[in-house]
Amino acid sequence: MPSPSNNSPGSTPLNRNPYGHGTQVSDFLSNVSRFKIIESTLREGEQFANAFFDTQKKIQIATALDEFGVDYIELTNPCASEQSRLDCEAICRLGLKAKVLAHIRCHMDDARVAVATGVDGVNVMIGTSSLMRQHSHGKDMEYIKRTAVEVISYLKTQGVEVRFSTEDSFRSDLVDLLSIYAAVDQAGVHRVGVADTIGCASPRQVYELIRVLRGVVSCDIETHFHDDAGCAIANAYCALEAGATHIDTSVLGIGERNGITPLGGLMARMVGTHPEYVKEKYRLDRIKEIEDLVAEAVQVNIPFNNPITGFCAFTHKAGIHAKAILNDPSTYEIINPADFGMARYVHFASRLTGWNAIRSRAQQLNISMTDEQCKECTAKIKALADIRPLAIDDADSIIRAYYRNIQSGETP
Repeated sequence: MPSPSNNSPGSTPLNRNPYGHGTQVSDFLSNVSRFKIIESTLREGEQFANAFFDTQKKIQIATALDEFGVDYIELTNPCASEQSRLDCEAICRLGLKAKVLAHIRCHMDDARVAVATGVDGVNVMIGTSSLMRQHSHGKDMEYIKRTAVEVISYLKTQGVEVRFSTEDSFRSDLVDLLSIYAAVDQAGVHRVGVADTIGCASPRQVYELIRVLRGVVSCDIETHFHDDAGCAIANAYCALEAGATHIDTSVLGIGERNGITPLGGLMARMVGTHPEYVKEKYRLDRIKEIEDLVAEAVQVNIPFNNPITGFCAFTHKAGIHAKAILNDPSTYEIINPADFGMARYVHFASRLTGWNAIRSRAQQLNISMTDEQCKECTAKIKALADIRPLAIDDADSIIRAYYRNIQSGETP
C-alpha cells in the first residue's frame, strides 16, 4: 500500500519550512543567506540621546554580542576622547572571537591612533554629499579621493582590515560616489561602505545603488541605514538582495536620532527567509538578554511591538486567530518564538476570545469540558468582558466556577 503523500491537502510537506513565505527567487548576487553583521552599539549606539557606557558596561555589552555571534564589533573613534581610546584598548585585550573595529575620520592622525589601540580593522569615513562637503569638512572630491587613498595605503601597511565609507551616500552625486569607490577599491580596501546617514533612502533606491556599485567594485560592500523614515530593516534586506555583504546594526536600533537597523529586527527578518543560516550562525536565544542589558543601560523600555522581544510579539487575541494558532502556529506566525527562546501567548480574557482558546485554557487548568460546555463558558466570559476589562484571574475564576457547577449538577 503506498504511503500517503507529504503534500496532501491540509498537511505540511516535510521538506518545507512552515514558517517560510513560499518560493524564494534566487539571484546569484544576493547575499541574504551569507551576510555578516557589524555590530555598532558601542559606536553608533553611543550617539543615542540617553547613552553613557562606562568601561565595564562596554566590556559587558561587547562580551554579550560576541557570545551571540556577531562578526564585528565597531567602537567609537579612539580620538573622540582619552577614555574612548582606553576603552578601545581594553576591548581589544578581551580576545573576542568577533573582530574589533575602530570608526575614524578620513585623517592620518586618526588612523595612527586607531592602529595603536590594537584593533583588527579600521572603518574610515568622510562625507561626500554637497551638504556634508559644504557644512561639515569643507573639502572637494579631489581632496577626498587623494586623502582616502593615502589613509588606506597607510592602514594596509599596518596589517589591519580597512573599510572606506561615504557619509550621506544617497544624497551624493552618483558619478562622485562611483569615482571614489572605484579609487579606494583599486587602493585595496576590504570593504566599501554605503551610508544612509539621514534615513532618506527607500528600498528601491537602496537596491538600485547597491546593484550598480556591485558592478563597479570587487571588494565587499558594507551598508549602514538610519531609521528616520522607518525603512532601516527593509533597506538592509534589499541591500543584501542586491549584493551587499555586511550590515551595520545596533541593539534596539539605538543611535543618532531614531538610530539604525536593529539587531533583533534584522534577525527576525532574516530567520523568516533563511532560517538555516541564521540559526546555525547566531545564538538567537541571546537576543532578549542582550536587549534587556542595553535597555537598562540607556534607561528605556523595550517597545511593546518590538520584533521578537516586545511583550505583544507572540500574543494572539482574536478568536479566529487563536483557533488557528492552537491547531498550527505557523498560520499566524512567520517566526517560531522557540527559535529565540520565547513563547507564544493566546490571550483569552477578552470579548474577542473564542471557545477554542477557552478549551485550551481549561486543559491547562486540568479541567475537562465538552465543546458545548466550553462554548457556554466562553459566552459567560464575553458577557463580563463587555462590561469591564478582564484579568487572567477573572477568566480563570469563571472557568472554575462554571466547572464546579457542572460537577455539582447545578445550572451553570
